[in-house]
Amino acid sequence: MPVITTIEDLRVLAKKRVPRMFYDYADSGSWTESTYRANESDFQSIKLRQRVAVNMENRSTATQMIGQNVAMPVAIAPTGLTGMQHADGEILGARAAKKFGIPFTLSTMSICSIEDVAAGTDRHPFWFQLYVMKDRDFIERLIDRAKAANCSALVLTLDLQILGQRHKDLKNGLSAPPKPTLATILNLMTKPRWGLGMLGTKRHGFGNIVGHVKGVENMGSLSEWTAKQFDPGLNWGDVEWIKKRWGGKLILKGIQDVEDAKLAVNSGADALIVSNHGGRQLDGAESSIRALPQIVDAVGSQIEVHMDGGIRSGQDVLKARALGAKGTYIGRSFLYGLGAMGEEGVTKALQIIHRELDLTMAFCGHTNIETVDKGILLPGTYPT
Repeated sequence: MPVITTIEDLRVLAKKRVPRMFYDYADSGSWTESTYRANESDFQSIKLRQRVAVNMENRSTATQMIGQNVAMPVAIAPTGLTGMQHADGEILGARAAKKFGIPFTLSTMSICSIEDVAAGTDRHPFWFQLYVMKDRDFIERLIDRAKAANCSALVLTLDLQILGQRHKDLKNGLSAPPKPTLATILNLMTKPRWGLGMLGTKRHGFGNIVGHVKGVENMGSLSEWTAKQFDPGLNWGDVEWIKKRWGGKLILKGIQDVEDAKLAVNSGADALIVSNHGGRQLDGAESSIRALPQIVDAVGSQIEVHMDGGIRSGQDVLKARALGAKGTYIGRSFLYGLGAMGEEGVTKALQIIHRELDLTMAFCGHTNIETVDKGILLPGTYPT
């Protein structure tokens, strides 16, 4: 086993252990992938101010996200097909998050169902991410199931009314319905550890949908149903209806523009996530970290602002916090850990990010995450 010290180490190991079609699904963006790459690279140009001779004792990264206590301002982002990176992946991710003291967000398009995750974590509260489908009856039942499972927040994704084109998925046959290629099938045969894990679980389909939608009995009919169900007619009126039906904490995911941020405030949501869907939707859109400051300036006093996209280290978390994000989300960094080593790998990813966050905060002259602001950044190196 190689020595794991960074998220990149986990990525390299995950690439070896996860079948190419599922690794590529997680590690790709739409079209030229320019936004996907910018999400990560735009963090690098932001420079930190090192301070010395500051008492670094009694450091704390603990804070709150939407009123919930968190060990650090990080949540696990909702990611589709997580249970294909590693058998029972959503349950393992939720367990690791519970032990670490951060929120886990389950995707509508998860392999393990809402009920699976609730049972696998002894009904510890987690967050549920909702895609709005044309079948409103199904959505209402999905919201009710999330309530019954003790979910403590609903994350409503607004930027996937239609699907962005991801070339790697098409080349790997990960389409609706799936069309696996000979190369894909041969590659699956070279991943025995992954295969044994999958043989040991009964969870191979979209658990939140199979058995809950009439006429969906297999992966083919399921993929076809899903592809036709994303609702291009989604609008702010639907947000109002969902907020009322849910009745709890509501987070709106996919905000990149100041005008949309103002509409999010008017909707009465508790938080918004500055997000471009990990560069998987509109290629050529601005990176999340560049979009963040202007949204914080416009609405940060009226709504809690979070962000995701490109976070691969604790330093990235600290930079986002300095630019006004009250919370951040990790998707790929979580999936790399899961694909590399299961629950142990997720825990390792969280430990890496926490240690980097803690040490960098201290080097910048702070002992409490609550006091971190733009003062830790070198002027002229960060977006405004």
